[in-house]
Amino acid sequence: NMSAARPFRGCACFFTDNIFVGRFGLHVRYRDGPQLRRDHGRALRERGCRSEEQFTEVLREIEAEVQRRKELIHQSVERRAIISKCYKPKHPELYTLQDSFLAPEFLETVRFCTSPGADLQGLLSYLESFSDKRIYRLPVFTEEFCQAFVDELENFEQSDMPKGRPNTMNNYGVLLNELGMDEHFLTPLRERLRPITALLYPELGGACLDSHKAFVVKYSLHQDLDLSSHYDNAEVTLNVSLGKEFTEGNLYFGDFSQDPSPVPRYIEVEHVGGRGLLHRGGQIHGALPIASGERWNLIVWMRSSAIRNQLCPMCRRKPQLVEAEGFGDGFTEPLGEEEEPQTVNLCALG
Repeated sequence: NMSAARPFRGCACFFTDNIFVGRFGLHVRYRDGPQLRRDHGRALRERGCRSEEQFTEVLREIEAEVQRRKELIHQSVERRAIISKCYKPKHPELYTLQDSFLAPEFLETVRFCTSPGADLQGLLSYLESFSDKRIYRLPVFTEEFCQAFVDELENFEQSDMPKGRPNTMNNYGVLLNELGMDEHFLTPLRERLRPITALLYPELGGACLDSHKAFVVKYSLHQDLDLSSHYDNAEVTLNVSLGKEFTEGNLYFGDFSQDPSPVPRYIEVEHVGGRGLLHRGGQIHGALPIASGERWNLIVWMRSSAIRNQLCPMCRRKPQLVEAEGFGDGFTEPLGEEEEPQTVNLCALG
């Protein structure tokens, strides 16, 4: 893997684009006040932001979010150091992926995908497919693993360790790289998934997903109830239902962000414990409110540097690379002029 030796980067648009204004359920791009008014004034007014005071409040909220993003890397490194030194895992064995955590059907699907002559048609007989949106469901983890994993996450949540929130839209959850799960759990999981994603999403670099961002989100009645429409900073997303007991809270899927239709068709998909949904990162989706209980989901945004180095999925421009930590946002510095198009072709051939 050529990008393994190269440091991963972010795109500068992280500090200006896709900033979520929670109270009005809108994603905005932000340079300054006049630009915000020009580009998003009408949409904000339509959603109820009508007074000058409300607009000033939105500006304050956005500027605080931009500041938070600027401090993110430094704070995340600090949190991870504290957690690594002071947190005592309840189930330390969970931090290294083992076959026994994985559903037998998952292992069987991977075996099929790595066998000679495996093709998309054959793979689809192992998966549930939803509409024509290229959304698939498959068993991923055993029930025992899901229970132990949620128990570990609750143990961490109840500890006095510092906690970062997964993203601007989810206030409750755990960033798994800060918990120290990247190297021995998540990277092997992404590598196990690659033969599957290579067949399902060849044009998105499914054969060469070389980094990820993973977090667990939690929904409950007194915390986050639901999730507004959005698309992910990922080529391919895995979303696994971990439990616990809950009602409602289905996921819904609309258009592919690069191919919107005037009247989007939405489909609803239920959560099934231990099963994961695979979908394109650019598939617009959200979560309906839960009605009772608690819902925990593992989200893995999987990225292909060969694809995103050409075009950042968030700003739809050639990425403007900035320093990052760990896997950053999955971009890499080009090795030389020759390298990038070749890498994309390799992926496309899968």
